[in-house]
Amino acid sequence: MYLAQMPSLTSLASAVPAETHGASTDVPASLQAAPLVILLPLLGAALLLLLGRRSDRWGHWLGVLMSAGAFVVGLILFVGLTGLDTGDRVYDMTLFEWIPAGTLDVSAGLRIDPLSVTFVLLVTFVGSLIHIYSIAYMEHDENRRRFFAYLNLFVAAMLVLVMADSYLLLFVGWEGVGLASYLLIGFWYHERANAVAAKKAFVMNRVGDIGLLVAMMLMLATFGSLNFSEVFAQAPEASAGIATAIGLMLLLAACGKSAQFPLQAWLGDAMAGPTPVSALIHAATMVTAGVYLVVRSAPVFESTPTAQLVVVIVGAVTLIFGAIVGSAKDDIKKALAASTMSQIGYMILAAGLGPVGYAFAIFHLVTHGFFKAGMFLGAGSVMHGMDDGVNMRRFGGLSRFMKVTFVTFGLGWLAILGIPPFSGFWSKDKIIEVAFIPVDGQEWRAWVFGLAALIGAGITAFYMSRLFFMTFTGRRRWNDGSGSVSGAGPQDGDVRHPHESPKLMTVPMIILAIGSVALGGILAWGDMFVTWLEPVTGHAEHGEPVLAPWVLIVLTLLLVLAGIALAWRQYTVADVPITPPRGSALTRAARKDLYQDDVNEALVMRPGQYLTRTLVYADKEIVDGSFMGLGAMFSRSASVWRKAQNGYVRTYAATILAGLIVIVAVVLALAS
Repeated sequence: MYLAQMPSLTSLASAVPAETHGASTDVPASLQAAPLVILLPLLGAALLLLLGRRSDRWGHWLGVLMSAGAFVVGLILFVGLTGLDTGDRVYDMTLFEWIPAGTLDVSAGLRIDPLSVTFVLLVTFVGSLIHIYSIAYMEHDENRRRFFAYLNLFVAAMLVLVMADSYLLLFVGWEGVGLASYLLIGFWYHERANAVAAKKAFVMNRVGDIGLLVAMMLMLATFGSLNFSEVFAQAPEASAGIATAIGLMLLLAACGKSAQFPLQAWLGDAMAGPTPVSALIHAATMVTAGVYLVVRSAPVFESTPTAQLVVVIVGAVTLIFGAIVGSAKDDIKKALAASTMSQIGYMILAAGLGPVGYAFAIFHLVTHGFFKAGMFLGAGSVMHGMDDGVNMRRFGGLSRFMKVTFVTFGLGWLAILGIPPFSGFWSKDKIIEVAFIPVDGQEWRAWVFGLAALIGAGITAFYMSRLFFMTFTGRRRWNDGSGSVSGAGPQDGDVRHPHESPKLMTVPMIILAIGSVALGGILAWGDMFVTWLEPVTGHAEHGEPVLAPWVLIVLTLLLVLAGIALAWRQYTVADVPITPPRGSALTRAARKDLYQDDVNEALVMRPGQYLTRTLVYADKEIVDGSFMGLGAMFSRSASVWRKAQNGYVRTYAATILAGLIVIVAVVLALAS
């Protein structure tokens, strides 16, 4: 089997070679078209926004064309790189001088290498399929043209992020992705819940952005540059404290964008946006940015074992956290969102393992992009056929009515479970294997993180099977209005007529399902994907996990089969109640996302409110009160003295006489 034959890697044997940190600036002609990858979707967004209602009839096709054009350019870059020697596949293309400020000279440029091109192909290909799907999904929305403008903007921002040759330009794409996600999550902002969800995602991502800003400040102060080549070359020479601080700040940024613990609370609420947005965020763009940042910053993390360990811990905690939450969600989109959180946790865990895991983190990111996009689009298809319903307790038996959706979603389900030979088997199971490889001879770490990854696979099998069975199998739990009702009565007002989606929706789902089946095996063939990324991730030597690879394969499959069997018994064989039972304490906690919002409110929001109220009180009562009190004192004294000015001559004469008497008396007293 592939996992047994493929070399197991160890971070002890080899760090990323120094020569991979730099890049050639003599860009060959085959790569000169790189800027078009970004310019096409950016132009599409600009045109659709500027032309306004005049482009309503054809604007969606322009959005598709621009995204597809970017994919074609990405293919040209891929072919251009494969035609070069392995050691000559990292190039920096300077576009223009951006910030010339004394000794600081930042140019806007692109890094063209196997890592960036991999992301370009994923973002543009999956993104284009989502654009096509959205034509039908958003057909009756009067703002469809604006929706496609935001989709193009989202794709363009993500491409800036992954193609930048410096942290500063990466930050531009980073913020662009945050803006686009805010616009798309809150696209139906007329509903308050959607607007609140968009704001929540935006604010929580700003917390992560502080980490990236602080990391850049430390880089600038330490290395005098924000360009990848210069930072990576000097990173090994940085002090342990500085390297650790930079690494932890980069991790904070990654946690915000990739919804990792403790900044994961926004992801479930982000399902408020249209379903194609959920697919784009979870499969090809926003949540993958954190994984990209960690892998791209590999030389920084390799200079600080402490930060690397924290990365692995965050990944392990999040993959278990997301799996537990997903096991209790009845909203089909929120269950998939929890799944994304968990799967990104696998990728972060692998990225934190160093050279042993970089390639496999990206490998799983690519395969996940296909099967998760397919399942989100499948969820949208179910919603399309079920009058926008999302409650899986109101589904059941849909396989008879939505055969294409059932099959394509099922293939994605088998892929995420890691059933051989589907894509997830080749990528996720490899992460489980490398998690069992000791680092620095510390076997306890291998056991702790390896078991976390293994247990996560078992829980994943349960909650994803629960989702699949509740939706497509078992008895019908909705009312079709015919009077022959199973599980729901006419009094429920839940009349639905499930039907298959149009071809513009099903064709992208079929293409993604093919990727869910075959992509993993193709990329794993002959170590193809690992070799492809070596110019960026470096080569690492063979190492052995604490358990033999074949033992891990067997254990993983047994846990997966156990999870499937348990879900089948509870959600297909047994009767699924429409009203969820009270459940255990853990179930109730998982329904509330393990109280993550409550914790955030208690630790951050409420103290922030109290601090704000205290400062406002101090400002109004002390600062303003002091000045206003002084003014009031003068005002009151003036009102008293003002009474003496009544305009009568006799009063003034009497006052003068009284004053004169006082003066005379004083003089006589002094004279005596």
